[in-house]
Amino acid sequence: MKTAVVILNWNGLQHLQHYLPQVVATTPDADIVVADNGSTDGSVEWLREAMPQVQLVLLDKNYGFAEGYNRALAQLEGYDVFVLLNSDIAPAEGWLAPLVEQLAQSDDVAVVVPKILDDKNREKFEYAGAAGGFIDMLGYPFCRGRILNHIERDCGQYDNVCDVMWGSGAAFCCRAEVFAELGGFAAEFFAHQEEIDLCWRVWLSGRRVVVEPRSKVYHLGGATLSVDSPFKTMLNHRNNLAMLYRCASPAQRLLVAVMRPLLDFAAALSYLAQGKTKSAKAVWQAWRDFLRWHGRLSAERKAIRSNVKREAPIYKGSILLGRKTFQELRIKS
Repeated sequence: MKTAVVILNWNGLQHLQHYLPQVVATTPDADIVVADNGSTDGSVEWLREAMPQVQLVLLDKNYGFAEGYNRALAQLEGYDVFVLLNSDIAPAEGWLAPLVEQLAQSDDVAVVVPKILDDKNREKFEYAGAAGGFIDMLGYPFCRGRILNHIERDCGQYDNVCDVMWGSGAAFCCRAEVFAELGGFAAEFFAHQEEIDLCWRVWLSGRRVVVEPRSKVYHLGGATLSVDSPFKTMLNHRNNLAMLYRCASPAQRLLVAVMRPLLDFAAALSYLAQGKTKSAKAVWQAWRDFLRWHGRLSAERKAIRSNVKREAPIYKGSILLGRKTFQELRIKS
């Protein structure tokens, strides 16, 4: 299967200099592409001089993660598989072959993701993806290996191949034809949770998302927006609400409509109590945008849910009830 490993870059010269040689060294059987989102830090010049074996796709400005990838992948023809890789990822030896093998072996698998570990502490899972992700009935994402802010050590407890609801966009292997058929990422999301939204639509289309733990990568994380960024807070709240409106079953959508305004109001109050007024405002901005998008989201929901072939594997409880590990949730995986 002809494969392109595509790294989206925006002013990430230091990460490219550190991580890209490792990607090249561990990825002999794929074309490596850097899609540049209008960088101004010398990234393109360095790539041309230091990494001539890497293909360049140049975008005219920063389109964000979602639309940046949509535009870049639309320019790449003749590939069976796209592997989206963050610029701050160090792959382990032999990381790519197990991912492509999963797609080759199972026609109904559209997305396969590796086990993602923390590049700063390689014994622990990494927050963004760990060993594959799920969401609960209220729409909160979590992972095998990470619930809320509790991150587990990797002791081999999640070393089985299994279906997951979503995989992190930090290292995301997808059939090229499925990415195109489903319209790629939701461009209006800009960044954050667009990969969950896409995986949800993969499930609704009758395909599967799988984690392949024989493949390992190490992720630095926080390369674009810090944990405390109000903009990141806004994106996460807004995009989560939009995703749920677009994709959730009627029962889940009703529960979210009742509970999430209360929970998000509580979150905003918590930010205020901590003196984080900009983060509290970000929650309000998220709801403002979500309500403004209501008409378009309604049309998108109708299109997405008009021909559901199977529902995504949603955890029927809530991770807000105090459990700290995925194993405590007793989800079959």
